[in-house]
Amino acid sequence: MVRKTYKGKSVTASGPYSHAVDADPFVYLSGQTAMNSENVEDLKGDIAEQTKRCFTNLIEVLETANLTLDDVVKVNVYLTDMNNFNAMNEVYKTFFNDPYPARTCVAVLALPLGAEVEIELVAKRTA
Repeated sequence: MVRKTYKGKSVTASGPYSHAVDADPFVYLSGQTAMNSENVEDLKGDIAEQTKRCFTNLIEVLETANLTLDDVVKVNVYLTDMNNFNAMNEVYKTFFNDPYPARTCVAVLALPLGAEVEIELVAKRTA
Protein backbone atom coordinates (compact mmCIF):
# COMPACT_ATOMS: atom_id res chain seq x y z
CA MET A 1 0.00 0.00 0.00
CA VAL A 2 1.21 3.47 -0.84
CA ARG A 3 0.28 6.01 1.82
CA LYS A 4 -1.11 9.34 0.76
CA THR A 5 0.22 11.86 3.27
CA TYR A 6 0.03 15.58 3.93
CA LYS A 7 2.55 17.97 5.48
CA GLY A 8 2.05 21.45 6.84
CA LYS A 9 4.56 23.81 5.24
CA SER A 10 5.72 25.43 8.50
CA VAL A 11 4.93 22.48 10.76
CA THR A 12 7.84 20.35 11.94
CA ALA A 13 7.89 16.71 13.00
CA SER A 14 9.60 15.58 16.18
CA GLY A 15 10.03 12.03 14.93
CA PRO A 16 9.59 9.67 11.97
CA TYR A 17 5.91 10.24 11.21
CA SER A 18 3.63 11.97 8.72
CA HIS A 19 1.60 15.01 9.69
CA ALA A 20 -1.50 13.35 8.24
CA VAL A 21 -2.41 10.14 6.43
CA ASP A 22 -5.36 9.82 4.07
CA ALA A 23 -7.52 6.72 4.61
CA ASP A 24 -10.39 7.80 2.37
CA PRO A 25 -12.83 9.08 3.49
CA PHE A 26 -10.96 9.71 6.77
CA VAL A 27 -7.79 11.72 7.28
CA TYR A 28 -5.85 11.03 10.47
CA LEU A 29 -3.75 13.91 11.76
CA SER A 30 -0.79 13.28 14.03
CA GLY A 31 -0.71 15.11 17.31
CA GLN A 32 0.60 18.64 17.21
CA THR A 33 2.16 20.68 19.98
CA ALA A 34 3.13 24.34 20.09
CA MET A 35 6.71 23.16 19.68
CA ASN A 36 5.97 21.59 16.27
CA SER A 37 6.38 24.85 14.38
CA GLU A 38 9.35 26.44 12.68
CA ASN A 39 9.25 29.48 14.97
CA VAL A 40 9.26 27.90 18.40
CA GLU A 41 9.25 30.14 21.44
CA ASP A 42 9.17 29.28 25.12
CA LEU A 43 5.49 29.08 26.09
CA LYS A 44 5.95 27.05 29.26
CA GLY A 45 3.04 27.69 31.59
CA ASP A 46 0.92 29.42 28.93
CA ILE A 47 -1.55 26.64 28.14
CA ALA A 48 -3.89 28.99 26.26
CA GLU A 49 -1.19 30.06 23.80
CA GLN A 50 0.08 26.49 23.47
CA THR A 51 -3.46 25.34 22.63
CA LYS A 52 -3.79 28.08 19.99
CA ARG A 53 -0.48 27.01 18.43
CA CYS A 54 -1.62 23.38 18.35
CA PHE A 55 -4.65 24.45 16.35
CA THR A 56 -2.60 26.72 14.09
CA ASN A 57 -0.45 23.71 13.16
CA LEU A 58 -3.43 21.39 12.77
CA ILE A 59 -5.31 23.86 10.56
CA GLU A 60 -2.28 24.20 8.31
CA VAL A 61 -2.13 20.42 7.88
CA LEU A 62 -5.91 20.22 7.29
CA GLU A 63 -5.62 22.86 4.57
CA THR A 64 -3.03 20.79 2.68
CA ALA A 65 -5.65 18.01 2.58
CA ASN A 66 -8.36 20.48 1.45
CA LEU A 67 -10.18 20.11 4.75
CA THR A 68 -11.24 22.47 7.55
CA LEU A 69 -12.10 22.14 11.22
CA ASP A 70 -15.73 21.67 10.09
CA ASP A 71 -14.65 18.27 8.72
CA VAL A 72 -13.27 17.08 12.07
CA VAL A 73 -15.18 14.20 13.66
CA LYS A 74 -12.86 13.24 16.56
CA VAL A 75 -10.35 15.09 18.72
CA ASN A 76 -7.88 13.71 21.26
CA VAL A 77 -6.34 16.15 23.73
CA TYR A 78 -3.39 15.24 25.92
CA LEU A 79 -2.51 17.43 28.92
CA THR A 80 0.43 17.04 31.26
CA ASP A 81 -1.64 18.64 34.03
CA MET A 82 -5.43 18.38 34.32
CA ASN A 83 -5.37 21.69 36.19
CA ASN A 84 -4.94 23.19 32.69
CA PHE A 85 -8.23 21.68 31.47
CA ASN A 86 -10.33 24.84 31.83
CA ALA A 87 -7.76 27.11 30.17
CA MET A 88 -7.36 24.65 27.29
CA ASN A 89 -11.13 24.28 26.99
CA GLU A 90 -11.67 28.05 26.76
CA VAL A 91 -9.41 28.20 23.71
CA TYR A 92 -10.64 24.88 22.28
CA LYS A 93 -14.26 26.02 22.10
CA THR A 94 -13.30 29.03 19.94
CA PHE A 95 -12.20 26.69 17.13
CA PHE A 96 -15.37 24.58 16.81
CA ASN A 97 -19.10 25.17 16.45
CA ASP A 98 -22.03 23.17 17.76
CA PRO A 99 -22.43 20.28 17.06
CA TYR A 100 -18.92 19.67 18.34
CA PRO A 101 -16.72 16.74 17.30
CA ALA A 102 -16.38 13.79 19.65
CA ARG A 103 -13.49 14.34 22.05
CA THR A 104 -11.28 12.60 24.55
CA CYS A 105 -9.06 14.49 26.99
CA VAL A 106 -6.55 12.64 29.12
CA ALA A 107 -3.67 13.49 31.42
CA VAL A 108 -0.27 12.11 30.47
CA LEU A 109 3.03 12.03 32.32
CA ALA A 110 4.95 13.97 29.66
CA LEU A 111 4.83 15.10 26.04
CA PRO A 112 7.56 15.50 23.41
CA LEU A 113 9.68 18.66 23.38
CA GLY A 114 8.44 19.74 26.81
CA ALA A 115 4.94 20.54 25.55
CA GLU A 116 2.10 20.76 28.04
CA VAL A 117 -0.69 20.05 25.53
CA GLU A 118 -0.89 17.97 22.36
CA ILE A 119 -3.93 17.68 20.11
CA GLU A 120 -4.66 15.18 17.35
CA LEU A 121 -7.61 15.04 14.95
CA VAL A 122 -9.58 12.72 12.69
CA ALA A 123 -11.38 14.39 9.80
CA LYS A 124 -13.82 12.96 7.26
CA ARG A 125 -14.28 13.98 3.65
CA THR A 126 -17.90 14.66 2.81
CA ALA A 127 -17.64 14.32 -0.96
